[in-house]
Amino acid sequence: MKYLICGLGNIGEEYKNTRHNIGFMAADLLAQKLQCSFVMDKLAYVCESKYKGKHIICIKPTTYMNLSGKAVRYWLFQKNISIENLLVLTDDISLEFGRLRLRPKGSSGGHNGLASINEALGTEAFPRLRIGIGSNFSKGRQVEYVLGNFTDEETPKLPQILEQSVEAILSFITIGIERTMNTFNK
Repeated sequence: MKYLICGLGNIGEEYKNTRHNIGFMAADLLAQKLQCSFVMDKLAYVCESKYKGKHIICIKPTTYMNLSGKAVRYWLFQKNISIENLLVLTDDISLEFGRLRLRPKGSSGGHNGLASINEALGTEAFPRLRIGIGSNFSKGRQVEYVLGNFTDEETPKLPQILEQSVEAILSFITIGIERTMNTFNK
């Protein structure tokens, strides 16, 4: 069994600690737990490992958020992975900070990375782990907010949120989406 785990974010130091990059942060912690290192490859940073007999390919697209679908489509087909074994890790402003929501499918909800993947795959029916970043911004300030760094109050909570995200990812891989949703969608 092969799985493709895709953390969404933007490459570059200026984006490293932004809310929009929480998918990259979760992918980094997953790679650390699986003791693999990302290497630059076609359209993405990639690392591969095994976990409980499952082959895991983890990617962080280098296409920037708005073209994430190109990398996801390429690696799904390159590694011959079925779409139900794809898990996209993404930030979500409609969830309170730190809340996790795993779904087997869904709309982009206005998220450009998810919209790009929906378009590239021709379907919204792929699993995604949405990581809440909250919506503490004034009207018209959404872009500033998601491309902004976490606050001094949020930053100390990040390690626990990312740890829970990785637990959810590994649960998805080992026991499937339904049982994982029952555990993590509180």
